[in-house]
Amino acid sequence: MGKRNSQRKCAAMFDTDDDSSVTSSSTSRSDMMSVYGGEDVQFYQDSVLDQALDALDEKRGSTRENALSSIIDAFNSNIQHDFVEKKFATLLHHCLASLKKGSKKASAKEISLASHAIGCLALTVGCGNNAREIFEESVRPLDESLASKSDVSKVPSLLECLAIITFVGGIDQEETEQSMDIMWRVIHPKLGSNVVAVKPSAQLITSVVSSWSFLLSTMDDLNLNSKNWQNQISYLSGLLDKEDRTVRIAAGEALALIFEIGTTEKFYTDSRSAEESKTQESYICLQGLKGKVINQCRNLSVEAGGKGSAKKDLNNQRNLFRDILEFFEYGYSPETSTKIGGDSLQTSSWSQMIQLNFLKHFLGGGFIKHMQENEFLHDVFDFTPKRKFNNNKQRMSGGEKRLFKSPNSVLNKARTQHLNKQRLQAEGRNFGHYAVGVPEEEA
Repeated sequence: MGKRNSQRKCAAMFDTDDDSSVTSSSTSRSDMMSVYGGEDVQFYQDSVLDQALDALDEKRGSTRENALSSIIDAFNSNIQHDFVEKKFATLLHHCLASLKKGSKKASAKEISLASHAIGCLALTVGCGNNAREIFEESVRPLDESLASKSDVSKVPSLLECLAIITFVGGIDQEETEQSMDIMWRVIHPKLGSNVVAVKPSAQLITSVVSSWSFLLSTMDDLNLNSKNWQNQISYLSGLLDKEDRTVRIAAGEALALIFEIGTTEKFYTDSRSAEESKTQESYICLQGLKGKVINQCRNLSVEAGGKGSAKKDLNNQRNLFRDILEFFEYGYSPETSTKIGGDSLQTSSWSQMIQLNFLKHFLGGGFIKHMQENEFLHDVFDFTPKRKFNNNKQRMSGGEKRLFKSPNSVLNKARTQHLNKQRLQAEGRNFGHYAVGVPEEEA
């Protein structure tokens, strides 16, 4: 009974069909956490996370959606190590239940949110057994959900989730390639004889290429002499001629990355054996593809506009393809600097830049917090942030401290309710049938 009553309260807390209410509650939590600090913030977040986790058992889809939104918001606001240590398996199970076909009547929105939550969970646990479990348990449901054509709006989140869990939990290049193949099949499905191919949208192509490139950035020593990689280069080169600017940008970054981590010169030879002649032909073909890509990049770096719907991205496109052109012609990779609090995170390769941009997009508003406190990301980027305010605890102003100490504050009210509940339970133990330590009355 007690558990069910608790679940009803959780359902009431997250039960709403109004999307604006999710934003409002998320904003209020963020505002409150910016005022309160230290252990009290964690106390509040743990309470919200526990209630959200209970709400994932509810039958109503909108309740589960709102609960997942709250979980994602909490993971973005703080690194939830304590919660993950206690509830890791439960959270993963609930999120996978939303992905698995037939387990719930999950909407595309719920599937997207569950996918994002799994990605947040993987980044929080970092490398280790838990990350490995996430990868092993999630790849197949993600693959099956991607293969389902019921609603393409969920696909970007599924792709990002697959990219993140492979990035964190994959252990070798073979597993990375398998995940990349799953992504590629989204826009190049294996079709039966009577099945007509559906042309993928620009958004779908961009999502696939971006997630695929993110995983490609973890690989090295690509054999560009192989037919497979030449086909990939040829396909990406074709995307540079597409109307959509985001497609061209994603394809350009992927091509720069391929030529950064692959090598071509070593394939050239003056020998004339049959095998070596074949290698030389492949090398010449590859140089032809590279020359075509360079010409395309040169044209896109000076594009006058009018090609592509989002004109505001024109300067971004020009700058990117100028960087790509400089890389092809002079071998210089772009250098970037991202401000993280009082620190600067530097990148000096296409691999690092693509990883940084992908994680920044995935984490959204939680990016700075994770870069400051997530040790896994510190290792990825070899980044050591400055420690401020005693182990990263926020410093509060005098007004904030007065608000925090106010008897009308939310946290003080919650603490008072908790203490009152404990007192009532203690009284119940003293007067109940199984009272402990109560002396018997004399006859």
